Amino acid sequence: MVTLEDLIIAREKMKGIVHTTPLDYSKTFSSISSNNEVYLKLENLQKTGSFKVRGSYNKLISLSKEDLQKGVIAASAGNHAQGVAYSSQMLGIPCTIVMPKGAPLSKVLATRQYGAEVQLQGKVFDDALAYALELKERMGATFVHAFDDDAVIAGQGTVGLEILEQLPDVEAILCPVGGGGLIAGLALAVKEKNPGIRVYGVQTLACPSMKQSLLEKKPVMVESTPTMADGIAVRKPGEHTFELVQKYVDDIFCVDEMEIARTMLMVLERNKLLVEGSGASSLAALLYGKVNIHEKKVVAVLSGGNVDMNFISRIIERGMVESGRYASFTMILKDKPGELQRVLSSITELDANVQSVILHHAGEHIYPGYAQLELSLETKNHDHIEVLNKALKNKGYDVKNNS
Repeated sequence: MVTLEDLIIAREKMKGIVHTTPLDYSKTFSSISSNNEVYLKLENLQKTGSFKVRGSYNKLISLSKEDLQKGVIAASAGNHAQGVAYSSQMLGIPCTIVMPKGAPLSKVLATRQYGAEVQLQGKVFDDALAYALELKERMGATFVHAFDDDAVIAGQGTVGLEILEQLPDVEAILCPVGGGGLIAGLALAVKEKNPGIRVYGVQTLACPSMKQSLLEKKPVMVESTPTMADGIAVRKPGEHTFELVQKYVDDIFCVDEMEIARTMLMVLERNKLLVEGSGASSLAALLYGKVNIHEKKVVAVLSGGNVDMNFISRIIERGMVESGRYASFTMILKDKPGELQRVLSSITELDANVQSVILHHAGEHIYPGYAQLELSLETKNHDHIEVLNKALKNKGYDVKNNS
């Protein structure tokens, strides 16, 4: 089993290879979360965009020259792939990565850019893992597990050592959990140094494998549903990681998709930081009161920042709708000169910004002499939307709010 000494050795070996990431105090999130002092451990600013490079590099440098020459193979939903690919490139060895077919395109492309051969297999991580293990036997390469490996766990645990150095009086740490490599190493580091620090794991309700495993006192496979937190969508935790989590972690909490999405948007807007769904889950648990912490020094580990660009736009749009800063109206109006101008004037007089206008002259519910108008508006808040709605109805328009 991995020890604290293994983590300390790993920390020394990777100096100059991986970043010591910042620990950033957030006044905004401190005020939101029961007056805690909230610090963000910014692993989204790590090389390759996540903490995964720590474990993969530590694993690779532990291999013999003979094993390195044969190359390595790994399975990953994205971040581990980039970590292994980057580490392999640094050491100049062949690298094959198996990723599920639904892996974000940005992560697939980044992995290939680090020089790895990428094969897409299966719908979820566990499918990719099974195929990678078969491929390993045929190729004779060394398999680099995403989480259930002592050298990988030791590398990930260096995050915990850094937190203790950066904030010696930390009282609680929240950490995302998938297969458990990060929290296993982090919790070992923290608890061996100071058992009084509370360590909490956070999973998505879509795939609560570690939480269920702790309830059943053994690693179990769970059913999963699609989640934006693809980095922690692991249906069964590792044997090694489960033992360490069972020994050192105080509790596991779960967050839902909307809580993750809102947190991603808040971090982007307030802290100007891009964080992926799995990385935002730890902070989401704190902001939405999943864990009962008050007036404590708390660290939320933002484990990664590799987000597909198309997905970012959807997160922003959803967040604007929820905050009342975006509205979509549909209405029927008379199809005659000046009618559209009157509607638009009514809207701009109330300080809403028109973003798009679509006018339909034919349709199932559009009668001759009328047109259907679809409007997208930039608004101030929900009260502003209600004012617009009432003003248009008072002028005789049949208005439907689509947002």
